[in-house]
Amino acid sequence: MAHKKLNLPSKTCPVCKRPFMWRKKWQRDWENVKYCSERCKREAKRKIGV
Repeated sequence: MAHKKLNLPSKTCPVCKRPFMWRKKWQRDWENVKYCSERCKREAKRKIGV
């Protein structure tokens, strides 16, 4: 039986403004996760560089 993921924490990506949910790969570093994807992370760095 699959685990129901109803109570997972979420954040809003500052680049795309979409909400994203906690993932197991971020379990050790969830407090420092800012972006929902590598694409948004690159986009944020590109905007800072301009």
